[in-house]
Amino acid sequence: MKDAKPLLEARQVFKGFFGNPVLKGVDIALFPGRVHALLGENGAGKSTLINLLSGALQPDDGTIAVDGQPVERLSPASARAAGIAVVQQELSLAGELSIAENIGLGAYPRRFGLIDYQALHKGVRQVCDMVGLTEPLAMPVASLALGRRQMVEIAKAMFRKPRVLILDEPTSSLSAHEAGILAGLIATLRDRGVGLLYISHRLNEVQALCSHVTVLKDGVVTADQSLAEIDGKGLVRLMVGRETGELFPPRPPACPGAIRISVEGFSAGLVRDAGFTARVGEIVGIGGLVGQGQEDLLLGLYGAIPAKAARAEIDGKPGLPGRVTEANAAGIVYVPADRKHEGLVLPHSIASNIILPSLGRLARGAFRDRSAETGLIADLAKKLTIKGDVARPVQALSGGNQQKVALAKWLPLDPSVFLLNDPTRGVDIETKREIYLMLRNFASEGRLVILASSDTPELVNLCDRVVVLREGRIAAELTGHAITEEAIVGAAMGVTERVADKEAVQ
Repeated sequence: MKDAKPLLEARQVFKGFFGNPVLKGVDIALFPGRVHALLGENGAGKSTLINLLSGALQPDDGTIAVDGQPVERLSPASARAAGIAVVQQELSLAGELSIAENIGLGAYPRRFGLIDYQALHKGVRQVCDMVGLTEPLAMPVASLALGRRQMVEIAKAMFRKPRVLILDEPTSSLSAHEAGILAGLIATLRDRGVGLLYISHRLNEVQALCSHVTVLKDGVVTADQSLAEIDGKGLVRLMVGRETGELFPPRPPACPGAIRISVEGFSAGLVRDAGFTARVGEIVGIGGLVGQGQEDLLLGLYGAIPAKAARAEIDGKPGLPGRVTEANAAGIVYVPADRKHEGLVLPHSIASNIILPSLGRLARGAFRDRSAETGLIADLAKKLTIKGDVARPVQALSGGNQQKVALAKWLPLDPSVFLLNDPTRGVDIETKREIYLMLRNFASEGRLVILASSDTPELVNLCDRVVVLREGRIAAELTGHAITEEAIVGAAMGVTERVADKEAVQ
């Protein structure tokens, strides 16, 4: 490595937006055969740096160099020609196109001026075999679950045979099995001499896969070193610049309240014949491999997709909500996994997003009560530590602050049930800690939190009970000391039969 020349570098790059500096003299060098971690809290400048390295943005000052040679103006096209590929956290797929068409997009083999689909499918199949994509290549990407779409995004980058591969939160929506496939692929690429930049908030992945780390804080490099002699707590200290508290709040002693939701023979989407209860004051986790019905379970309870049950009660009242408006009226709210497309109106202001579900309640007859709205917005922004001018568009916020807005907008409705779909996906360590504390506080106030998560440690350390789905059916129900990563993954993979922890039936 000492004699190797960097494949891709940023040298003293500066970048700002609307007069606000984002990167302030950042250096980073990616070498062949090295998996290099890029860490930092949301808003530290990681996404801006990725966009500079891939040609999507131009630096205000400083240099981008490829193979040691400065590039006057790196564009997305010239970056691709140089073998630089990026797997973005926010997927860049065309839903109406097939898997094969998405993977080959921009690099289609041609014959007589037309796309050679036979050659395309042959090349795409080889890449799909590498990443574990077994779906028909003609299947539209829009019909895939989020985790499978993520694998298509990874295959799309691999199709170009990259010399440099940048991976931005690549496992945020992957199952444990898919993440394992990706880890093997990363090791293979590393051994072939590919330079890899790996961005993740999952520090266990960083420690397992990477050998070097660069840490950004407020647009400045605060560390650039080997990972050989640093542990997870040390990484967190480098990221936040101080000691941080425990990530997960303490779990209170088991003291189940009244039954809030009870269903038998529940079916919605992929979910078939599910039966479970959830009580006041609980955080109930929904686990399993990605695409096994977790989202459908939440959407069915929310009235967003058709659902039926042999028996269903919510707060003692029979029946399920038939529409989202009925669910909201019953005190049930839903926060989707895809906050950018489903949870927020990105071009609108922070204030507009926060107030949107409450406009009808705050109105005075046919007129909006601006004074009441302003007070409520200020109160919620302070409560959830959403910093900055609330008149800014929500798309200007970091992912963590966007997620806070997606949660905050429901609080004025005083909901009794929160249905949350991967609420910490792509969120930095400190914001995760804030969200976990918020959810525990919700439960302690007598609310019910039902949380679907692709992050197994989150299920283990945050939830009072975990229901594991496999192929749309409940494979396990775990409480207390029975909630372990091994038990969750085993049930999700079909290694264990459906079990219920003894504590749950006593």
